[in-house]
Amino acid sequence: MSYNEKYDITPDFEEISSWDTYCKQLAIEYQQSIEEGLDIEKYKDVFMAVHNLEHDRHKVDIANVLYDIIKHAETKEGYKYNEPSTLDEIKELRKPYEFKMTMPADKEALKEKISGAWYGRICGCLLGKTVEGMKSNELIPFLKESGNWPMHRYIYSTDVTDEVAEKYEFKLKTRLFADTIEYAPWDDDTNYVVLAQILIRKFGRDFTPKNVMDLWVERQPKTSYCTAERVAYLNYLRGYQPPISAVYKNPYREWIGAQIRGDYFGYINPGNPELAAEMAFRDASISHVKNGIYGEMFVAAMIACAAVTDDIKDIIYGGLAQIPATSRLYESIVRLVERFDAGVTREDAFADIHAEWDDLDDHDWCHTISNALIVVASLLYGEGDFGKSICMSVETGFDTDCNGATVGSIIGIRNGSAGIDEYWKKPTHGILDTTIMWADRSPIEKLVDKTMGHMPEELL
Repeated sequence: MSYNEKYDITPDFEEISSWDTYCKQLAIEYQQSIEEGLDIEKYKDVFMAVHNLEHDRHKVDIANVLYDIIKHAETKEGYKYNEPSTLDEIKELRKPYEFKMTMPADKEALKEKISGAWYGRICGCLLGKTVEGMKSNELIPFLKESGNWPMHRYIYSTDVTDEVAEKYEFKLKTRLFADTIEYAPWDDDTNYVVLAQILIRKFGRDFTPKNVMDLWVERQPKTSYCTAERVAYLNYLRGYQPPISAVYKNPYREWIGAQIRGDYFGYINPGNPELAAEMAFRDASISHVKNGIYGEMFVAAMIACAAVTDDIKDIIYGGLAQIPATSRLYESIVRLVERFDAGVTREDAFADIHAEWDDLDDHDWCHTISNALIVVASLLYGEGDFGKSICMSVETGFDTDCNGATVGSIIGIRNGSAGIDEYWKKPTHGILDTTIMWADRSPIEKLVDKTMGHMPEELL
């Protein structure tokens, strides 16, 4: 008896994570491709039928055929967006925006802003972490029941009695709470900022996309990565180099993963949104395309702007100036700002986001654009108040820890550390945990000091 006859040489398909196998996410692939304007509607029933098949080698084989269809699909005639994924093409489609910049007065003033950025991101992440994944149909009733609506404070363990926990499908009892932690817990939203700091230290400001991927593989296992990042990580291990690592069988290519990775590039480029966005592009291009890339560029550029202006709309438009004005993300953000200028209420603005994007749908819940809209709405209606802004970004649902972290980072660098009430900082005890190899628990101010060491010489 041969070896192959003795053993059934096939994987246990049910043990493979959905993030690790393309054929389990064909419904998302179809939706993503339609939004990109690909002419594939005639295959819809095929995609859905195969998506619903039992996961076995036959499903894998058919999914490979569907991927080939996607790869060769033409853009529909009349599709109105132009969304390239190369830096030169992106730059050609930008709409310039100029505003008055006021650089921090000295090194200490800059350090105060950087401290605000770090604390802002960490505290905003912590606020949203407790309810990450809780959909708005449960989140809002829970916040109301616990006397935290509109949201104005952290969620505490005392808010979740046995009686309360039984009312909700979301497993509240298993979560981390601000009143039970000894330091800021690890989270991918904060891990990425620390990883970016290590990236600059190891490879310098001229790092390449390959440098980013090599660092990922060196410092974290695949379980530290989700969705598009997980796909890119596995693609790279199989030999697919950036930017192909972002494209090959990646249905999450416009999800939020890159948008949460760009903060550090804004931190180290205050007043230079173009360079912040360029660094963000190099990072994003390993795992994302189109609006997935633009989301990271937009956030990094906003942070670079927020270091040198208090004007919220200058921050937003300064960020938009670094992405294609012909993109869905640009169009969506401009429409939101224009409605704000027209007097649309906070309630109606967030209701409009929920009307366009369904947070019960995985694709909508985790997409770059839906969450970027929440970030921008929170900046506008939060009026520069740190607590008000991060609470607004969390209470509406969608990716709560990501949005809380991004809004916190932007308002944190705008206001400086002194502009963040001690209430928000207290649960962190000044310490951030990570799951990054050789970069465990760190004093936050030590991370701030390291950031200052990565500033352009002329600012120091």
